[in-house]
Amino acid sequence: MIDPKLRVLQLVAHHGTVTAAAAALHYTPSAVSHQLRQLAAELGVELVTQSGRGIRLTTAANTVLRHAEVLHAQAERAHAELTAATEEAGGPFTLCGFSTAATHLLPPAAATLRDRYPQSKVRVIEAEPARCFDLLLAGDADLALLIATAETPPTSDTRFEQHPLLDDPLDLVVPSGHPLAARRRVTLADAADEPWIVGQPGSTYHHLVLTACMAAGFTPNIAHYADEWDTGTALVAHDFGIILVPRLARLHEDRPVARIPLHGEPAPARRILAATRRGSREHPVVTTALDTITTTATALHPAPRQPAEQEE
Repeated sequence: MIDPKLRVLQLVAHHGTVTAAAAALHYTPSAVSHQLRQLAAELGVELVTQSGRGIRLTTAANTVLRHAEVLHAQAERAHAELTAATEEAGGPFTLCGFSTAATHLLPPAAATLRDRYPQSKVRVIEAEPARCFDLLLAGDADLALLIATAETPPTSDTRFEQHPLLDDPLDLVVPSGHPLAARRRVTLADAADEPWIVGQPGSTYHHLVLTACMAAGFTPNIAHYADEWDTGTALVAHDFGIILVPRLARLHEDRPVARIPLHGEPAPARRILAATRRGSREHPVVTTALDTITTTATALHPAPRQPAEQEE
């Protein structure tokens, strides 16, 4: 419905380089450059200029982008309205999300879509939050589950619609014989002097833990790095440190660790969002997926068991 070269321009603007945009679109850099030149010739304006070793978008390009975002959102609304009118959804539909979502939230949603819309080809992609936005923008995903971070586009970003799903509390996991395991009320600040196990620098989990600790008034003493909850809790079980684990994450019950809900302000949590391309929220498949994900998240969110002893 819309000239695909406008999507190419959007990806170049989003990534900042032709090479990165080409990778997101599964094109070669020369193909992206060619489409930019074609679009510029058709519009009669310069869209990019050289800036050192890279490129810079012109004022005309930013004008085109502003109108392209409106056009794409309107096309999504038209598609959603047509699908609702025919009551028959078909074609591919892709869900993407971070690891916990891809494990616990997306499979039930994908199964519901498969059963309710047998003409659709449903696909699931596990991806970090930043890549989820890339997949949405490139048209490689239709709905994304992600964790809100400082790098998340603002809600005013006209390319996306973001829908808060739930706040997933972060629980403290310590060795079962740890003094904090016997206390009735534990705050994050109580763990300030402990050795910490966190995700690799640059990961969403690393950022989440550091932000939570700094909000509680301390910088964690990082002893080990682990990106998987399994690895992290195994290290905790062998008394190498402590870890924060989201409530949705499931741990091995046979490990000698205690999972402690945190109290006080701020009580750390990760905000889980669903994101779609702007204009597609009312698409029947999107609506069904969001309803299923919300129901599943509520069912999977029990409070952890309290410690056996209740001493301060």
